[in-house]
Amino acid sequence: MGRVAYFFLFKKKKLFYTPHGYSFLRTDISKTVKNIYWRIEKSFQRFFGGTIVACGDTELEIAKEIGSAKLVRNGIDIANVQEHFAPHQNEKLTIGIMARITAARNPEMFNQIALKFPNFNFVWIGDGELRSLITAPNIRITGWILDRKTVLKELNNIDIYMQISLWEGLPIAVLEAMALQKPVIATNIIGNKDAVLHNKTGFLFSDISELENFFEILKDPKKRSEFGENALARCHDLFDKNQNFKQLLALYQE
Repeated sequence: MGRVAYFFLFKKKKLFYTPHGYSFLRTDISKTVKNIYWRIEKSFQRFFGGTIVACGDTELEIAKEIGSAKLVRNGIDIANVQEHFAPHQNEKLTIGIMARITAARNPEMFNQIALKFPNFNFVWIGDGELRSLITAPNIRITGWILDRKTVLKELNNIDIYMQISLWEGLPIAVLEAMALQKPVIATNIIGNKDAVLHNKTGFLFSDISELENFFEILKDPKKRSEFGENALARCHDLFDKNQNFKQLLALYQE
C-alpha cells in the first residue's frame, strides 16, 4: 500500500521497503497462495522499484532474488535490557518463550515438548487466541503483561529460551533473551538461524527428537553460563540498535 501511495506522489522521494518476514515464507498457507505472494512481491518490486532493506542475513539472500537489497539487521537496546539481568537459578530447569500465542509461534509444538519433558518447567510469557492448544500441566502461561519491566523480569527468570516459530523475520524476543545471557534453542528456520549460533549461543533443531541431547547439555549451569556469555557478545557484535540504526540512517541519506 505504501508503494502504491508513493507511485502517486508528484514529487518523488527515495523508496525503501522492509519486509521483516516475507508472506511467502509462511507455512500455514498453501503452495498456491505462497506463489501468489511471491508474484506480488516480485511484480511490485519491478513496477514500483525502491530498495529492499532486509532485517537479517538469510532474508537478504531472498530479497536479492526479488530486487535491489541492502542489509540492516534488527537491533535492540542492549544496555536497557541488561539492566534487568540478575543471576538466577531455578530448582527445576525452566524453559520459556516470549510471544503471542499464535500459529506462527507454534504453541502445539511447545505443548508437545512440555509433555515429552515432564520433569522440566515451561513458561509462555504472553497470551493469545491459540491458548487452548496449551494443555501440558508443566506449562505456566503468564497472560498479557503490560509492564515491560515485569516482562523482562519473567524473561530473566528462565534458564533456557526457546523459539519454536514456523516462520520469522529476525525475532526481537530472541535477541532480548540473548542480551539477558540466555542460551537459545530454536527451530532451524530463517531468522532464528541468523540469530543463534549452533553449539555456541544455543542450538538449532528440526525435530523434537533432537532436544533430549540439547537439554542434557544445558542442564549444566556452567554450560548455560558459557552459552549465555557468547549470546551477549553476539548481540554486541551484530544486534546493537545504536550501531545498526546508524547504518539505516546512512542508507536513507545516501
